[in-house]
Amino acid sequence: MKNVVVVGSQWGDEGKGKIVDWLSSEADVVVRFQGGHNAGHTLVIDKKVFKLRLLPSGIVRKGKTSILGNGVVIDPWALLNEIEEIKKQGIDVTPDNFMISESASLILPFHQEMDEIREDAAGKGKIGTTRRGIGPCYEDKVGRRSIRVMDLRSESNLTKRLENVLLHHNAIRKGLNKKIFEKDDLKSKLLKIAPEILKYAQPVWLKIHQYKNDRKKILFEGAQGILLDVDHGTYPFVTSSNTVPAMAATGSGTGPSTINYVLGITKAYTTRVGSGPFPSELTDEIGESLGRRGKEFGTVTARKRRCGWFDGVLVRQTIKISGINGIALTKLDVLDELEEIKMCVGYDLNGKEIDYLPAASEDQFNIKPIYKTFKGWKTKTQGVRSFKDLPENARKYIHALEDFVGAKISSISTSPERDDTILVEDPFNN
Repeated sequence: MKNVVVVGSQWGDEGKGKIVDWLSSEADVVVRFQGGHNAGHTLVIDKKVFKLRLLPSGIVRKGKTSILGNGVVIDPWALLNEIEEIKKQGIDVTPDNFMISESASLILPFHQEMDEIREDAAGKGKIGTTRRGIGPCYEDKVGRRSIRVMDLRSESNLTKRLENVLLHHNAIRKGLNKKIFEKDDLKSKLLKIAPEILKYAQPVWLKIHQYKNDRKKILFEGAQGILLDVDHGTYPFVTSSNTVPAMAATGSGTGPSTINYVLGITKAYTTRVGSGPFPSELTDEIGESLGRRGKEFGTVTARKRRCGWFDGVLVRQTIKISGINGIALTKLDVLDELEEIKMCVGYDLNGKEIDYLPAASEDQFNIKPIYKTFKGWKTKTQGVRSFKDLPENARKYIHALEDFVGAKISSISTSPERDDTILVEDPFNN
């Protein structure tokens, strides 16, 4: 038995929902460890669609424990709304199957407004945030002024914490000629929902320790992708948290030895939402075709995703950064109609060939992809459930991808349906 971390090896939107759903059916405990309600996981179970933003994927399955760790930032109103939405779909959410870390920081209305103000003022320098207040909340957390779940237990303490955080935010808002936030009004709104939030609050680190001792299978569920990591991604066009697997330990309160297997979800081509460099982006009909066939629209924002060829250099880099043990390859079937398929195997930077993504944003925008071309298979792979049944050219492409990035492929997804998966290795029991 192994505990597993699932992360996206690209810019997110790799199809984690389906893979996490399958893994959560095997796990006993599912833990979110970073991000906020900017995540978007679509699960299809018995033809019933669940769209989750903050709740861990295990919540849709009976007998599983779902946890939001201390590394997650929580919009309390968004959380309660999501709980109500999923209850209407017949899913029970109770303190018996769901808990949140008492140390998690809360996203408040001024965080969302600040997110919007900055993004609107950025012009061509827009990051492409979801405008949900995640970044400003993480700023307050690092600045030691955030309101945490535990602060809702004491009105006097909440008053002090609000005074502290509003001293910072209202000064900025005055400078921007924005209406200041009233402490008492916000306090009243928080106290009104406090009982509903606090009933889920637990010392999560202690609970996870107990689950480890009981030899429960723990699945750590990442949001976004490694290339959006605030340290290792395409900075500054990144999210505000660490998305690498190591964050699973920090963001849930357990040691790194808890993590036994890292599964990197990897799309058979590349997509990204929002601004930022994208070396293998296709702005032609092929790019449009990938978007149409792959239904490349964001779960949370419905924004159209940018599409391009598979960038092996980037994925090889994220594998090394993250310690990925195996790859779950998704959306292979999207490539079925192409005459030829390209894979980025290097970059040209000002006439010099390099084999990694440079750290400087200016260089990232200037690099040109170097491609290796493969023959397409022009045969339907959707629904194929055995590797030997894949077209020969599809198998060649998969083997070439595996060899180049330096990690074994543990599974191949050939449609959004859970059963349309070629399983090579079970991460929990390999």
